[in-house]
Amino acid sequence: MFLDPNGAVHGSTMTRRSVCPLGPPLGLLTRRPSGADAHSVPALEKRGESLPTTVRAMCLLVVAWHHTERWPLVVGANRDEWLDRPATAITILRDAEPRILGGRDERAGGTWLAVNEHGVVCGLTNRPVADGPDPGRKSRGRLPLVAAEARTAEEGAEVLAAEAATGAYNPAWMLVGDRRSLYYLAVDPEGATRAERLGLGIHVLENAALGAPSVKVDHVRSALSRADVAGTPLWEALPGVLRDHTVIDSEDGTPRFPDGRERRAATLAPCVHTDGYGTRSSALVRVGDDDALAPDLLVADGPPCTTPFVDARRLWSPDLTP
Repeated sequence: MFLDPNGAVHGSTMTRRSVCPLGPPLGLLTRRPSGADAHSVPALEKRGESLPTTVRAMCLLVVAWHHTERWPLVVGANRDEWLDRPATAITILRDAEPRILGGRDERAGGTWLAVNEHGVVCGLTNRPVADGPDPGRKSRGRLPLVAAEARTAEEGAEVLAAEAATGAYNPAWMLVGDRRSLYYLAVDPEGATRAERLGLGIHVLENAALGAPSVKVDHVRSALSRADVAGTPLWEALPGVLRDHTVIDSEDGTPRFPDGRERRAATLAPCVHTDGYGTRSSALVRVGDDDALAPDLLVADGPPCTTPFVDARRLWSPDLTP
């Protein structure tokens, strides 16, 4: 089986339903073995954040932890943003110790998804506040970089919680994971930010707290479940889910966010298209069992419904510089 630039899979006889397949990329760039080992820690305090009042930017994060054989961490992510906001879909965010890849917001300088050479992956979705982000606070796009500077997700979550606890950042919801652990954080500049350890399985985060009722999250989970029943591997199913334009009707006919506020109907789809706003890029990440191998990373520099995923693993090469 090999990867076609347009997302077709060759050499496979698997049955597919309601997904657009993507085969696994070939070959791997290696890095020096880290020799690091993570130790489990007890789950920290439960979620208790308040709900936002308005919505600006959004993203979608699908994280599967120890759900797929040989790949303890698999991530699919759509970045939704204003179309005129300058950004780079994938680049080298830090050259070494550790090397970090991810997208870059060229206006604020941060990122929505950061991946390091050790297999630590950190992504965020914006937690909106009235009248937009507080200009007196730091960009929340800095926070994934804070986590990705660590050698393990456990360390990254601890450092991230401490950094966010300063109250210097605009609010966000975050997931940070690696081969050994996965954490959720609700960044709240007005309250405590704690890391909550998550269990095995698939976790879906949109523009709302993890676990909040969401027709968008339910739709994503249903699509992945159908793919699993059809025998489609998660890595092949994720691109089709990220490209999906399906809008699920709400019970009262009015599109709403999980807290009850009205929203544009198009934002209920995984792949968003509205006037001046929508899905700007998409990424697929998977971290293998072998500590000596850097993560696989595919990126679509545009809406994944029209833009092919491109193998970005060449950026792990130490011969390339930012």
